[in-house]
Amino acid sequence: MRDCYDTCSIISELKEGVLRVKGNPSHPITRGFLCPKGALLSKWFHSEERLKTPLVREDLREDFKETGWKEAINFVAARLSETIQKHGSESVLVYNYAGDRGVVNYAFPLRLFHYLNASMLDYGICDRAGQEALRDVYGTAVGMDPEDLKNQKLIVYWGVNPFWTNLHGFMLAKRYGLEKWVVDVVKTETAKKSEKFFQIRPNTDVLFALGVARVIVESNIYDREFVEKNVYGFEKFVEYLSTIDLDFVAKETGIQGEKIEEFAFEYAEKKGVIHIGYGLQRSFMGGEAVRAIAILPTLVGHKFGFIYDMKTIDKSYAEGEFLRTRPVKRIPQMKLAEFIENGDIKFLYIYNANPLASLPNQNRLRKAIMKNDVFVVVHDIFLTDTALYAHVVLPASTFFERLDIADSYYHRYVALNEPVTQLCGKSNSEVTRLLAKALDIKNPCLYESDEDVIRKILEKNGLSFEELKERGFVKVEEKERFYNTPSGKVEFYSQRAVGRGLPPFPQYNPLKRKGLQLLSPTWKLTITSQYHNTYNIIDPYLHISPQDADERGIKDNDEVEVFNEYGNIKTRAKVSEDVPSGIVVLYKAFWPKLLGWNVNFLTTDETVEKYGNGSAYHSTWVEVRKI
Repeated sequence: MRDCYDTCSIISELKEGVLRVKGNPSHPITRGFLCPKGALLSKWFHSEERLKTPLVREDLREDFKETGWKEAINFVAARLSETIQKHGSESVLVYNYAGDRGVVNYAFPLRLFHYLNASMLDYGICDRAGQEALRDVYGTAVGMDPEDLKNQKLIVYWGVNPFWTNLHGFMLAKRYGLEKWVVDVVKTETAKKSEKFFQIRPNTDVLFALGVARVIVESNIYDREFVEKNVYGFEKFVEYLSTIDLDFVAKETGIQGEKIEEFAFEYAEKKGVIHIGYGLQRSFMGGEAVRAIAILPTLVGHKFGFIYDMKTIDKSYAEGEFLRTRPVKRIPQMKLAEFIENGDIKFLYIYNANPLASLPNQNRLRKAIMKNDVFVVVHDIFLTDTALYAHVVLPASTFFERLDIADSYYHRYVALNEPVTQLCGKSNSEVTRLLAKALDIKNPCLYESDEDVIRKILEKNGLSFEELKERGFVKVEEKERFYNTPSGKVEFYSQRAVGRGLPPFPQYNPLKRKGLQLLSPTWKLTITSQYHNTYNIIDPYLHISPQDADERGIKDNDEVEVFNEYGNIKTRAKVSEDVPSGIVVLYKAFWPKLLGWNVNFLTTDETVEKYGNGSAYHSTWVEVRKI
C-alpha cells in the first residue's frame, strides 16, 4: 500500500500486541518474500513517534497545542469556509500523492474538494514526462504484463535500479532465466548483478537509443513484417536516422562504436524487453529519451515490449469528479511555490505526501509558505517536515488499520487490504466524512462507506468483492489492446508530439553547464521520504568520482559543501569508482528535520513544459568544495 512498484501481498497478524508481517507465498509476483523495507514495517507501525492527538495553532510562529478531534475538525471547516467565501473555491488546493496507494484512501478525500470546486494538482513529480513520451509513440504508457517475461530472453534495465526499487520484478526476471542488461550513468547494484552494463554519459540516452536504432535498421535486422504492419512514419524515420552519425553517438555517449553494434545485434536477435526507469525522465532530456527508447521494442517485433506503468482498474468512481459544478483548475505540482507566491493558493490541504521533503527548491517553497497568507492542514502518521509548516496536523492511521484495495503500477493484480488492529489516528476517508459533516454538507456521496466504494469500483471493473475477500488478490486479465494514437499504429513519426509543438522524431539537445551534474535517486531503504524517521538508516554522503574529487582536493570522508543558486548543504564525501566524472550523487528526500538538509535544497524547480510540466530534478548542477 506504500508508493512502491511491487505492491506486495503481505500476510499480517497480531501476536501479543505486536504486528508481524511476511510475504504471501501464493502471490505470483511477490512470491512470499518482502524487501528490506517491507520486513521493517512492524517497526514503522509501532513507532513511538506516531501522532495520536490533533495539533493546532493560529500562526506558524506559535507552538502547537493539542486538542480534540471535534475541535480540530471544526477549526479546519471554519477556515475552509472562510477561505472560499473571501477568495473563492479555486484558492483551495488539495495536495495529495501516493504515500498511501489504497484506492479509497488515495481518492475518496478528493470527493469533498471536487464538491467544493477546489483546485486540484496536475501531477508532475514522478513519471509525467515518460508518460507523455510513451503516449506520443504508443498512445499509452502501459507496457508488458511482467508475467509475460517468462516468454522472453532478455530484459534491459534502462535508467532503473530494480534491485533496490523493484526487487520482486528483478527476481522474477532471474527466475524466468532472462539475461539482464543495464544502461545507466551510475554503476548501480543492479548493474553489478547483470550480465552487461552500458555506462553512458548523462543526458545522452536519446542519442544512444537512436544510434542503436540506426544499426538495427541499416543492418536489416529489424522485424520487417511487424514494422510494415504496425508502424506509422517508418520511411521518414529511416531518413531521420541517416542523419545520426555513429561516431558522434560514440563520442557523446561514451559507448564505443563496437559496443553500440553489439547492443543492437544482440538486442534484435533476443527481441529484448526494456524496463524504462522513472529517474532518467526527470530531466530536460527525459521525455525525448523515453520517446527514443520506446521505439526499440517495436523495431524487434514487440507489440508492447516495454515496462513502465500499469493501469489495471478504473478508480475514477472513488475520486468523484462528477460532484463538481465547475471545470477543474489544475495547478502544476512542481510549481506549488510559484502559485503560493502569486496568491493563488490560500488554503492547502495535504495528505499522502510530504512536499517539504520531496519537492525541489525547498528554500523557495518554505519561504513561500512562511511569507504568504496560506492556511495549511496536514493529515499524516508522523510530524513530518510538512507538518512543521502546518496550522493543523491530524493524526492518520496506517494501511494495517483499515479496509481498502490496491492495484499496482507494475503488475496486474488487485489486492484486498483488511485491517489487523486499530492503534491510533483516522483514515483519509474518515477525516473526509468528518469535514463534510462539519461543513453541513448533505450530499450522501461524501458519506459512502469504504466497503460500498470498494464494491462499486470492483463491480464497474467486472470484479467480485466476495472473490477478492476469499483469495486476497485477483488478477485483472488484459483485454485486447490497440495503439491509441491518431494513426492507430506505433508512431515513429509522432503526430501527438507535433501537436504539442515538438519535432516529429526524438531530438538530442546537449546540456552543457558549469559544475557537476547532481543526480538524486532513491535510497534502498526509503521510498522518497518514507521510513527515514523510523528506520534511521540512510546514506547522507555525496558520492563523487575519484577524478572530480582529486581536482578539488577532496579525499574520502572529507567534509564538503555542495552549493548552487538554490542553496547549499554540508555533508561528507564518498569517493567512488561507481560514479563517473562530471556527476555527483546525493540520495533523495531524507527528512531535513532529522538531517538538517536534504538534496532538494539544491534541486531545480524548473519543469519540462512540453512534457506535462514534468519534474527536472536531475537537470541540476552544483559545485563542491572541501571545508
